[in-house]
Amino acid sequence: MKKMSVFMLVLMIGLLGAGSALADDPVRIGLMAPLTGAWASEGQDMKQIVELLAESLNAAGGINGRKVQVITADDGGDPRTAALAAQRLSTQKIVAVIGTYGSAVTEASQGIYDEMDIIQVANGSTAIRLSEKGLKHFLRTCPRDDEQGLVAYQTLKDGGYKSIGILHDNSSYAKGLADEAKTLLDKDGANIVFFEALTPKQNDYTAILTRMRASNPDVVFFTGYYGEAGLLLRQKMEMNWPVPFIGGDATNNPDLVKIAGNAAAKGFRFLSPPVPQDLDTPEAKAFMESYRGKYNGEPGSVWAVLAGDGFRVVAKAIEATGSEDPGKIVAYLKNELKDFPGLTGPISFDAKGDRVGDLYRLYEVDAGGKFVLLP
Repeated sequence: MKKMSVFMLVLMIGLLGAGSALADDPVRIGLMAPLTGAWASEGQDMKQIVELLAESLNAAGGINGRKVQVITADDGGDPRTAALAAQRLSTQKIVAVIGTYGSAVTEASQGIYDEMDIIQVANGSTAIRLSEKGLKHFLRTCPRDDEQGLVAYQTLKDGGYKSIGILHDNSSYAKGLADEAKTLLDKDGANIVFFEALTPKQNDYTAILTRMRASNPDVVFFTGYYGEAGLLLRQKMEMNWPVPFIGGDATNNPDLVKIAGNAAAKGFRFLSPPVPQDLDTPEAKAFMESYRGKYNGEPGSVWAVLAGDGFRVVAKAIEATGSEDPGKIVAYLKNELKDFPGLTGPISFDAKGDRVGDLYRLYEVDAGGKFVLLP
């Protein structure tokens, strides 16, 4: 009996120790972001926002009494680098990963995470096909390109343009958005006089601008990223070609104005979820105040804020389920999370993991290089 009592005592001490160790073990959440490369400004903002939110959450007691540890990997804005980053993060005992920004970059990683039963919540990857694959663990806080394509179509239609040029960069995101807009415009009988792709990350786009100019469009819809958009605006001004440009949501970054210059960027319009300064929820206002206090500035674009929303919904799901089981967390996010008060507005997900609701707005760059929300 004495031996049995000693055994039970040792067992109880061991179990108590294991419980204590579990309580001390942090909740590990990954962040995959382009910390280097052409989209580094987006990635750095993503990192700052997620780290700030984790810091605030930990100061308030963490998730069910457990601290949160953010483990970051640089995807470089490149699909091959992203695949390697996903493989590294998959070995770090993370329950979920937030990110990433580009659709092609997310596509290179999403299969890896899904196979490893790791939840992925993308923040800037709007390509339609990402959520059409039936992957169990993929969600996103950003809208899809079919929603953006519809807003682009309506914007171009309302503009009364007689001839339209469409320029993309052949990436998953840009080509998908260009195709979506073209399909809707074709059904409406619009006159699309130019539909081509440029090569991203070049220094000179005068050749394709010259070809496009020869087709004589009244407006150009550019579906690529802000770096190329900035160059296009600057170089078309140098060519003395005043045709208006409208951009997709990947042009929403203040670096566009830095690249183009205020004069060339003036009048450029783009589709986007609200920029950080226009977010008006109580949660967004409190967040922006804390962000300014810590970093002495504001996030460059909404995409990094959408990464923050990804972090917040994952933390909420872990808290609500009391579990790190990916099946339980995903089921909660898709079936039970309704109108969560996100930084970018109410958040709910459908069965595919897509965010529900209309987020898109139309912005114009003013003479000072500021992004102004149009009515």
